[in-house]
Amino acid sequence: MAVAVILSPLQVWVRGRRWWYLFPPGSNPQGITPAMMIGYMANNVLPLRAGEVVRVYLVARRWSAGLGAARSHPFWTTLATLVVERVLDSLAVVLILAVLVLVVPVPRFLEVAALVVLAIDLVGVVVLIALVAAPQACARLITRLAGRWPRLQRRALTAFETFVHGLDGIRTPSHILPLLAWTVVVWLTPALAAWTVLFALDLHLPFVATWAVLAFVGLGISIPSAPGYVGVFHAAAVLAVGLFGVSRSAGFGYALLYHASQVLPITLVGWLYLLREHVSLSEATHARRGAEPGAAG
Repeated sequence: MAVAVILSPLQVWVRGRRWWYLFPPGSNPQGITPAMMIGYMANNVLPLRAGEVVRVYLVARRWSAGLGAARSHPFWTTLATLVVERVLDSLAVVLILAVLVLVVPVPRFLEVAALVVLAIDLVGVVVLIALVAAPQACARLITRLAGRWPRLQRRALTAFETFVHGLDGIRTPSHILPLLAWTVVVWLTPALAAWTVLFALDLHLPFVATWAVLAFVGLGISIPSAPGYVGVFHAAAVLAVGLFGVSRSAGFGYALLYHASQVLPITLVGWLYLLREHVSLSEATHARRGAEPGAAG
């Protein structure tokens, strides 16, 4: 259990390392690790995955302070990297589920849910490819749609240009290998945490059971829900270990312990980082105008 607790903040640090490679080359965003810790802490105490907005705001806040508002609009650039990160994680969950279908009998409704997530991911990938491959055509479309409102058109084009700039990280050849390597570590770390909790409870299941836990939980929490994913997380974990013959009572005990070992350490570390940043969650979730493009004008 001590190992599982230590792996909890380590997972977030690993995700921060991968996130760095999603930013455009040379941008060198500051405060990645604090933003990740605070963002995940906010997900644990606020509903609807509000922590995603928090970490985007925190990185953009530091970045804007370092570059000056006149030279950069980092909010939308940072948001673009977050979108790419979400697509990568969703694709990983679908891939794990696809492999699980070949190994263990997966409930039909989860197969359907995986197909729905895959369809959404494919749409997201197509949109990202269009933004990367044909940004001028997309800009002309925005210009045409907002032509009647010059001010809105100007702000929309500014946001679009900075958003597209945020996609430079994934189309930089030198970033591809580190992104793939860190993505593997991003998923191996929580898999090890899930396995250590199984071991702590004397549930001797094959290692593939931990991937079932990750895939089911990942699919369940992909939809914004209660703070800390309470309920959804536990139901998904119980269902996952149940495929390997674990009773519902033992599975629920595992879900409670695994959830606590992952949520509580991140929440504590995140609060400490929040105190050091001298910013409130209310301020971060409402994203002050200074972090957004066009705020100066």
